[in-house]
Amino acid sequence: MSNSQFNFKQFSICQDRSAFKVGTDGVLLGACAEISSADSILDIGTGTGLVALMAAQRSEAGIIAIEPDEESFAQAVENVRNSKWAGRIKVENSDIQHYHPGDPKFDLILSNPPYFSDSIRNTDPRKSAARHNDHLTSAELLEAASRLMSVEGKFQIIMPYVEGTVFIAEAQRYNLYCSSIIKIKPLPSSQIRRLILSFTRQRVKVMEKFLTIERGSRHEFTEEYINLTKEFYLKF
Repeated sequence: MSNSQFNFKQFSICQDRSAFKVGTDGVLLGACAEISSADSILDIGTGTGLVALMAAQRSEAGIIAIEPDEESFAQAVENVRNSKWAGRIKVENSDIQHYHPGDPKFDLILSNPPYFSDSIRNTDPRKSAARHNDHLTSAELLEAASRLMSVEGKFQIIMPYVEGTVFIAEAQRYNLYCSSIIKIKPLPSSQIRRLILSFTRQRVKVMEKFLTIERGSRHEFTEEYINLTKEFYLKF
């Protein structure tokens, strides 16, 4: 399998034209999404369409996936068209700031957003835009989630630890409150590297869980990670 294509058990991702390739963050968000009660899902910044396709595999929901980068959008359209869920996923070439669907509100909003602000930039402007928050700030993302989420809906996002803790505090200004946190470590001895955060409009007691990806050696995965992703990865 070349880097231009990534094969899962029930779908394949072509990614030669997409600015953002298949990665662990997207797989984690797609596998952990609280999806059981959602009839309508919005994937903000779909890239290759990965999270939208994982959501389609796990649900019967109608899904809208938006992507501002034209080449990534075209690739997401291709990946969705080649899947068994093409009838349930609509890909739109838009940024979230200008996405105004009218009356529809979403039961679940998902995003694996660009979150770097001060790190070294890729010389490819498309790849840089996919990873840095110049074109999608946390405030813009939270405004969109608040505008588009249903009254009983949820907003879920994956972020690095430091950025995620700041995001939790910032979300309260938009009347969005953290309801659950999954704290993710690459190894048992590692610091927490990622947070999957869930937000609702209601203040509730925050539920916390931990997830460790590998047991100690490279590609020696924990049982919890295998169980989480075995419906997707060919290797499990």
